[in-house]
Amino acid sequence: MITRRIRITLIVLTALGVALASYLTYVHYSGEAPICSTKGNTCNQVQHSQYAELAGVSVALIGLIGYVLILGSLLAPEEERTRFATAALTFGGFGFSLYLTYREIFTLHKICEECVSSAILLTIITCLSVWRYLRGADVSSSGNAAAEPAGAVESSATPIGNTY
Repeated sequence: MITRRIRITLIVLTALGVALASYLTYVHYSGEAPICSTKGNTCNQVQHSQYAELAGVSVALIGLIGYVLILGSLLAPEEERTRFATAALTFGGFGFSLYLTYREIFTLHKICEECVSSAILLTIITCLSVWRYLRGADVSSSGNAAAEPAGAVESSATPIGNTY
């Protein structure tokens, strides 16, 4: 039951990330100034910096693709592989987001509110997805994992010591 709630929360947060990254992608390619409450519109300055693109592709578009991939992994059937895929995708996105935040603070000396919002959102999504993966499947009242058949035992461990 808790795993289901975590998954639903992750889907909602990731959908918010898709919406935010879609807006930032639109702003980047349309040339419009992003909505920003800071004096001097630092968001616009960040959006038009040399770090707003990677190999000619908008980092907002890269973020959008990342959020869509995360959403896809969350909508796939619940099993260990999909939980791992979600955790791996979010962890990769989190690392990229850390890099971009570093560039904002220490290179550009400007902060984009939307970028920080995405970074915070992705941090929460990463923490929840890693927790979800490490938690595994919910255990039913009979004591069996929800994703495994009753009585299933999987052992991939190699015995230590002399096996002869």
